[in-house]
Amino acid sequence: MSEARGPGHRGATPLAPGLAAPAALSELFLAFTVLALQGFGGVLPVAQRELVEKRRWMTRDQFVEMLAVSQVLPGPNVVNLALMFGDRCFGWRGAVAAFGGMMALPTLIVLGLTLLYAEYSRIPVVAGALRGMGAVAAGLVLSTAVKLASTLRTNRMGAPLGAAFALATFVAIAWLHVPLAWIVLGLGTLAMAIAWQRLGAP
Repeated sequence: MSEARGPGHRGATPLAPGLAAPAALSELFLAFTVLALQGFGGVLPVAQRELVEKRRWMTRDQFVEMLAVSQVLPGPNVVNLALMFGDRCFGWRGAVAAFGGMMALPTLIVLGLTLLYAEYSRIPVVAGALRGMGAVAAGLVLSTAVKLASTLRTNRMGAPLGAAFALATFVAIAWLHVPLAWIVLGLGTLAMAIAWQRLGAP
C-alpha cells in the first residue's frame, strides 16, 4: 500500500496534543485489520480499546464524538468511524486504508464461516455456542458504555441530562420499540438543540 506523502498529507498529526498518530497508511490498515478480527459479535468495544486505550490515537471524548456522528449516518457505525478517522489522518487515502482494514480479511472469513454454518447450523452444540456468543457480545457493549460514561462529566450538556437522554433512548428502543429513525429525529434533534443553546450559539 502506498505511503507517499503529498502536500495535503496529515498522517503525522495526532488528533490532540499528547496523543500518538499512525505513522503510515500501512499502520492504519493493519490496526483496523487487527481491530476487525477481534470483533466477535460487535467491533465497538474493541475499537474503543484499540484506538483509545492501547494505541492512544484519540481520547475518550473524541471517540464518543466521532461515534455519535457515525451513528446518525447511513451504514455500520464502526465502518463510518473508520472512514472518518482515516480521513482525518491521511485524507481520502487514509479513509480507504481504514475501510480496507475493516473489511478485507473479515469478509473472507465471514464467507468461509457462512459455508460452514449452512452445513453445521442444525447441530445443537453449534446452535448453543452461537447463543453464548450473543450473550458475550451484549456484555462487551455494556462494558464499553460504562467506560465511555465518564465523558458525560465534561460534556456541555452535563451528566444528569446526558444520562436522561440515554435512559430515554433505551426505553424507546427496548420497551416501546420505536423505530431508530424516529428516535434520531426526535431525541437527537432535541439533544442537539439543547447542546446548541448551551454552547452559546446565536
